[in-house]
Amino acid sequence: MRRLYTLLLYLALPVAMPAMALRAWRQRAGLGGWRERLGLGAQRPDGIWIHAASVGEVQAAAILIGALRARWPASALALSCVTATGRTRARALLPDVEARYAPYDVPDSVRRALARLRPRLLIVIETELWPNLLHEATRAGVPVLLASARVSAGSARRYARFPGLLRASLQRGVWVAAQSAADAERFCRLGAMPERVSVAGNVKFDRTLPVDLPARGVALRARYAADRPTWIAGSTQEGEEPMVLAGHRRVRAQLPQALLVLAPRYPQRFEEVVAAVGAAGLRCARRSRPLPPEPYEVLVLDTLGELMEFYAAADVAFVGGSLVPVGGHNLLEPAALGLPVLSGPHQFNSPDIARVLRECGALETVNNAESLAAAVVRLLSDRELRTRRGASARGAIEANRGALDRLLSLIDALDSTGAAGPTAAAGSLPEPPLPEPPLQEPSRREPSLREPPGVSPSASH
Repeated sequence: MRRLYTLLLYLALPVAMPAMALRAWRQRAGLGGWRERLGLGAQRPDGIWIHAASVGEVQAAAILIGALRARWPASALALSCVTATGRTRARALLPDVEARYAPYDVPDSVRRALARLRPRLLIVIETELWPNLLHEATRAGVPVLLASARVSAGSARRYARFPGLLRASLQRGVWVAAQSAADAERFCRLGAMPERVSVAGNVKFDRTLPVDLPARGVALRARYAADRPTWIAGSTQEGEEPMVLAGHRRVRAQLPQALLVLAPRYPQRFEEVVAAVGAAGLRCARRSRPLPPEPYEVLVLDTLGELMEFYAAADVAFVGGSLVPVGGHNLLEPAALGLPVLSGPHQFNSPDIARVLRECGALETVNNAESLAAAVVRLLSDRELRTRRGASARGAIEANRGALDRLLSLIDALDSTGAAGPTAAAGSLPEPPLPEPPLQEPSRREPSLREPPGVSPSASH
């Protein structure tokens, strides 16, 4: 089954590679990303390779990387990402760590990456189960740790239909530090060895907020909202903004001074969302531009990496990806700031986090524009209720800390038992020959750390 999967990927590459090279040329980004996806890039021998998909996984990886840096300051670290916004966020959060694109999940690209990085340990964050990455790493003798690992019931059923895709790799050299007992059980059913599976919890609970974050929130509130009641809709997806904007119109019918901060998930949708605000009959301001002279009712957060600051500036937070069946985004970010949290019914990306927050009264589920507006009005009108729910959110986070220490203990054990062998094994793999590039790299400046919007369908907030 893995061979069939690999064949299909190889058949797709002749189309994908020229398209990527052409897009890089149009965006004046060179072909650096194309080379990294083929497994090339800077060499970082004898270190730890951490793999994260996009912004959410990068946030979790940053928590772990900070602890690894403190524990082993001399150890080389490389962080790979699937999406452009994930890599951009990684470079902003972790300027001293090399952030690169992950190789295509085909054997040649993965082997080249292993040969250049020669990792003594591969740490995969959350849900990134790439069959050839796992297979080639374990074949090279590199221990693989699935950290804060989760797999939904639906994904487990889909993987179970193709038992040959992951089973051999999971049985060979993979350790699983699962987020929950249910995740651990699903990984065992997919083929992971029970003695190598443990429940470590979610490292996102261990995130430490910057000490100046509340002050930055106060400054933003003074600039954009002053004395206005303010709520934020973070990481919204296509199909959600009409419901959020309809909800805001209902909120303003009862609280005429209320301000909505609207933060779309994808940068390529910024213009579309601004247009949707106008179509809803609401006046719009944009974070990336000077404030308009006339009063505005919606502030569109059309920048990258500022969602936490705007959570800190708000009174109530709605977390997107949940009114549409995307599965919901990071509920812990507003909860950590002591905000009452609202979410739609689709919370299957992090059901355990949603359950913890719901059971302590910090999370309220809404189903449509009407129930969203009702919840926002109720919370904006009742400071005591907001304070109580915010305190419950902070308490839930404190009660669930500890995953980071459990991960570090497991990394200690894996690194001490395999530091010499896996490095030599991975380094002994010859680099597969590199195919000819589909386009000549244009003679342009080096790519900036911040890539233009629209590089890939990836998360910005």
